[in-house]
Amino acid sequence: MADLTGNFATNVAPPPPPKPVRAGPGEYHFDMVGGSGFDIGSDYSTANGSAFEGERMLVARVRLPAGTGAEAHSHPNEQWTYILEGVYHAVIGGVEVRAEPGTVLYMPADTLHSGRASSDGDVVFFTVKDTSYGVHGIRNRV
Repeated sequence: MADLTGNFATNVAPPPPPKPVRAGPGEYHFDMVGGSGFDIGSDYSTANGSAFEGERMLVARVRLPAGTGAEAHSHPNEQWTYILEGVYHAVIGGVEVRAEPGTVLYMPADTLHSGRASSDGDVVFFTVKDTSYGVHGIRNRV
């Protein structure tokens, strides 16, 4: 809505971020590279990518910009992550891991984990979660 000077109000709430694309009847293939611009964890992570969900599983192709990552968080559902590009430095259940392309990581349910892309370049990974809880984790507020 414009004010008396013809300027438009800037206090309008931004649109909500995109949600994972939900597979519907007869939908059997999706473009992971094109991306949906899905925000994986805005309050604890810089991760962004394409996410797709079925009745019980969610898959996503995720990018973390160089030198950024996810703060410590957990979720009641388990997660698998396969590194496609870059070097990912993770801490899973207190164990430090250096993951390069070809590495698969497992985050058990309710296990605190965090990670960061190396400063040398972005990290791209493919991740799978069950949808019993949802997509976003619970940030560890120390």
